[in-house]
Amino acid sequence: MIVILKHNTQEEKRNQLIGWLKNQGVDVHISQGEYQTVLGLIGDTAKIDKDLVASLDMVDSVKIVTDPFKCCNRKFHPDDTIVEIGDVKIGGGNFCMIAGPCSVENEEQIVAVARSVKASGAQLLRGGAFKPRTSPYDFQGLKATGLELLKIAREETGLPIVSEVMAVNDLPLFDDVDVIQIGARNMQNFDLLREVGKLRKPVLLKRGLANTVKELLMSAEYIMAGGNEQVILCERGIRTFDDYTRNTLDLAVVPVLHELTHLPVIVDPSHATGVAKLVRPMALAAAACDADGLMIEVHNDPMHALCDGAQSLLPEDFDKLAKEVKAVREVTGK
Repeated sequence: MIVILKHNTQEEKRNQLIGWLKNQGVDVHISQGEYQTVLGLIGDTAKIDKDLVASLDMVDSVKIVTDPFKCCNRKFHPDDTIVEIGDVKIGGGNFCMIAGPCSVENEEQIVAVARSVKASGAQLLRGGAFKPRTSPYDFQGLKATGLELLKIAREETGLPIVSEVMAVNDLPLFDDVDVIQIGARNMQNFDLLREVGKLRKPVLLKRGLANTVKELLMSAEYIMAGGNEQVILCERGIRTFDDYTRNTLDLAVVPVLHELTHLPVIVDPSHATGVAKLVRPMALAAAACDADGLMIEVHNDPMHALCDGAQSLLPEDFDKLAKEVKAVREVTGK
């Protein structure tokens, strides 16, 4: 249930209503917009007398929301959420380029890539330290050492860092990581989602390989229900019958998600396609369809990368892409 208050409602009366609603056993999510205030009621709202609430002078309207996701629902929060990482903003018209190697391999590699992508306009540095791999014999990442190397790259460039956590037990290692990534394979690791929901730092949540839009939003709901509202959604391709590309990039999900949720939505064309030459056109398409950002894999020596070299761009190719993305956004009026 959502309660929309009239413009210029007195704060004292609003707080009295919120207090009364909480005494009825529901949580109240407050969204303060420029022209209206929306109270989102979460919990057992059956005991709330809708007609009584609607009859109050301060109330403009009362609506029943049947969607299972509440906190991330745009009906509860009409204005776009802007996630801030230091001076970097994502969402609400703010576009962000996230770039870096699939895996951190050594200090020279990660620092070199960080410097090059920053020079090209990237605002966040991505790098995998813990790597979920299909084969147990593939490179699994440098783990804690990889995180320390990411921090060195941050010191050298000033770029905030993004890295994926795979297990609840590893979360203490991420205390000094600026954005925690929940990968596609962990999108429905509900224990992990609950734990990052207790944190007060941005979480980049990737869509699972075979998950629906509703399931993605319900995973975001797990995080937000814990009190962490700094969630960024990421479309990274889904598994279909086609096997020419690594996955099928579902760009239609970007406007769909913008309609359903107030959370920022970014696109990862690198994992979606798995082919470096396809990253550019898909990245440009993502920028054109109103994505709030891109996550691009960049490696200074893709031929010898320990992980996903086939989908990684060279620094000079990323530089060209960053300029083209900017041009696309200008043409589309973003």
